[in-house]
Amino acid sequence: MPQRILQRAAGGALLSGLLLVLRGRHDDGDGAVPLNTISHWVWPDSAFHARGLSVRHTATGALIHFGASCFWSVIFEGRRLLRPARAPEPSVREVLRDALALSAAAAWVDLALVPPALSPGFERRLSGSSLCRVYLAFAAGLALGELWPAAARPQRPARRLSGPHPSAPAAPLLDEQRAA
Repeated sequence: MPQRILQRAAGGALLSGLLLVLRGRHDDGDGAVPLNTISHWVWPDSAFHARGLSVRHTATGALIHFGASCFWSVIFEGRRLLRPARAPEPSVREVLRDALALSAAAAWVDLALVPPALSPGFERRLSGSSLCRVYLAFAAGLALGELWPAAARPQRPARRLSGPHPSAPAAPLLDEQRAA
């Protein structure tokens, strides 16, 4: 489970981070600006004015962005807990549907629900169209992170338990077994 969460978080963070850089370059002329603004959680006085790559703003923003992706990936994992135990793996369509729904929820929380001090910050520097693309990329990354290991991992046959576990204590013999 933790590997799945990290794979989805990495997929979501990488694809949405790539769109943040591309759309930052398009909307603001500097690809680092959207990541820099995320660092306003740590550097509230300077994050919105920081331009160019820097450890202080860009690296901090990227780490916070990855942390947020991990948070949403844990929420995404929760949908597995709601499925019946013997349910088959979700289809590609179900994974895409769930990823889009979660990304829409993340956008609503990030852009409308939380106070400005807890918002991502990049919404102040990107157009509405760019924000939509960033959250769609996040959904695509979540879905790819979910589907990638399913395609790459070898199918394991189901384990059959034919008897007691080797470390289990031996069962006492019944009188009929001793007489035989």
